[in-house]
Amino acid sequence: MFNVNKIREQFPILKETVYGKPLVYLDNAATSQKPQAVLDSIIESYTHYNANIHRGVHHLSQVATERHEEARKRVARFINAPDSDCIVFTRGTTEAINMVASSYGRKIFDKDAEIIVSQTEHHSNIVPWQLAGEASGLKLRVIPLNEDGSFDMEAYEKLFNDKTRMVAVSGMGNVMGIANDVCELTRIAHKHGVRILIDGAQMIAHKKVDVQKIDCDFFAFSAHKVYGPNGMGVLYGKRDVLEEMSPYQGGGEMIQNVSFEKTTYNVLPYKFEAGTPDYIGSVALSKALDFVEGIGFEDIHAHELHLTQMLMDGLATIPGMRFYGTAPTKSGVVSFNVDGIHNLDIGMLLDRMGIAVRTGHHCAEPLMDYFGVKGTLRASLAVYNTEAEVEFFLEAMNRVIKMF
Repeated sequence: MFNVNKIREQFPILKETVYGKPLVYLDNAATSQKPQAVLDSIIESYTHYNANIHRGVHHLSQVATERHEEARKRVARFINAPDSDCIVFTRGTTEAINMVASSYGRKIFDKDAEIIVSQTEHHSNIVPWQLAGEASGLKLRVIPLNEDGSFDMEAYEKLFNDKTRMVAVSGMGNVMGIANDVCELTRIAHKHGVRILIDGAQMIAHKKVDVQKIDCDFFAFSAHKVYGPNGMGVLYGKRDVLEEMSPYQGGGEMIQNVSFEKTTYNVLPYKFEAGTPDYIGSVALSKALDFVEGIGFEDIHAHELHLTQMLMDGLATIPGMRFYGTAPTKSGVVSFNVDGIHNLDIGMLLDRMGIAVRTGHHCAEPLMDYFGVKGTLRASLAVYNTEAEVEFFLEAMNRVIKMF
């Protein structure tokens, strides 16, 4: 039985006050808060089995290695990867995309090559491709949007030609919270013989992910978006494409043999994990995934969808309100502006009332340019947010508007 109050009890930070007011945290698209199980896992790891993994024969190293590799298997089950060897631990979605762009992209980006992205992409799914394709003159082709902020799928298919080498798109946008049809995006890409990467940073906490059902070639996400630790991420890749990719960085566990004449590389997934792995973070991530699955995605989605509708219905009564993204697959994120008032001013005043929201361009400047604005105010929800918090936010918004 879904009980938001019991869920909230697992998050110590939600008891904090800001300027003497109870914290209302509505910046979850930027980072989610951490349940006690994740915090306890970090303390336990450092307290009971802190040791470098894989190469140690002593007890602590053996335990740490076992926990780290169990976490890899846990991630594989969470996204239904066919094999845990296809799970590469990274520092986050950004590093995962940079890894693919550098190790795979540079290999396939010949002269005048093209990659398809969307109008809604985070900078982390734009800039790595530009860097990787700088020498070859890579061109980014952009999927346009329908009026409600969803992808124009007919236009998407028309972007393919004999120069298309890759598709890289978000599963859910961080500005509008619109879930994209990743299965159809993948089907069309493969129809044209093109591989596809899904940026799953936003969708991972809100929607059940099955990489085999999607059939994507790559899927990336960050632990801190799904109630896990910061600085930990995941890249899933199909085995055949990971096998053909070169290592992204050198040193440590990614080697098999090293000599001054020649170095040979380790097997999957280790050839992509140079240096000391974040075994503390991987185990903490596995606890976060346990937390999410313990609640269930159906209940999470129903709760967040209800709160999203409450938010939009309440904000719609404010004169001069402008929403960005209204597609029916929207959930968890509401971006808006109020005519004549800067979003930063609203955000600062809400902060004094204990409400945390995000203002600015949200690392999506091309989307802001598309809308003809410098930024928006974004309220983003998580499983621990409540009706009472939404109501308080709406009351606060009406108070703020009256100040101008």
